[in-house]
Amino acid sequence: MGLREEFEATGNWLFRRRGYLPLLLFPVLLIAVRGSDHPSADRQLDLAWEGVCLLLALIGLALRIATVGFVPRDTSGRSTGRQRAGSLNTSGFYSIVRHPLYLGNYLMWLGVALFPRSWWAPVIVSLVFWLYYERIMFAEEEFLRRTFGPVYTSWAAVTPAFLPRLTLWRRPGVRFCLLTVLRREHSSLLALIASLTALEVASDYVATGRLIIDPVWGTALGGTLVLCLLVRAAKHRTRLLHIEGR
Repeated sequence: MGLREEFEATGNWLFRRRGYLPLLLFPVLLIAVRGSDHPSADRQLDLAWEGVCLLLALIGLALRIATVGFVPRDTSGRSTGRQRAGSLNTSGFYSIVRHPLYLGNYLMWLGVALFPRSWWAPVIVSLVFWLYYERIMFAEEEFLRRTFGPVYTSWAAVTPAFLPRLTLWRRPGVRFCLLTVLRREHSSLLALIASLTALEVASDYVATGRLIIDPVWGTALGGTLVLCLLVRAAKHRTRLLHIEGR
C-alpha cells in the first residue's frame, strides 16, 4: 500500500471513531489537574481563568453552530459510518476555510486543555489533535476530490485548510436554521460542559480533599443535560427537528 493510500485508510478508520477516541485524552487532563497550582485562595482569579477557558471553548462551539446552521442537507453532518456528500458546500464558513467544524473542535479542545492550568496539557492536546485530525482531513479531501473532481480542486486551491482567510467570505446559500443546530450540536454542548465540570470537581478535590460540585458548574451541567434529553426525545420520537432540505 502506498503512503497516500495508507494515510487515507488511517483517516477513514479514525473518521469512523472520531466520536469517542478523543475521550482517551481525558486521563491526561486529570493528571494535569493533579500537578497544577489551583488558586483556591483567590476566588476571583479562579473564576477569571475558568471564564477565559469557557469563552475559548464556546467560541469553538459557536463556530460549529454557525457552520452547521447554514449548511444544506448531505454536506456537513455527524455521520461516523462512512464518508458521504451529496453536494460540495463552498459558501458560508466553507468559503473561508475548508474544515471549519474541525477548527471549532480544536478551539473547544484547547479551552478544555487550558482549564487544568498546566502548560504541557494544551501542548499535548494540540499535538494529538494535529496528528489525529490531519489524517481525517486527508481522507475527507481524497473522497471529495474523487467525488467532485475539478470543482473541488478549484475550491481547495484558494481556500485554506485550517486557518481562515476572511477576505474570501461568501454568503451562505440558505438561511440559518436553529432546529438543525439543536438536532446536530446538542451533544457537543453536553460534552463540553460535562468535561469542564468534571475538571472543576477534580481541581477542587486536589485543593481541598473533598468532592465538591461548584453551584455554577452544577447548574450549567444540569440545565444542559435537561436540554439535551428534551432535544433527543424530540429528535427520535417526533419530526419537530427535521426540516426539509436540512
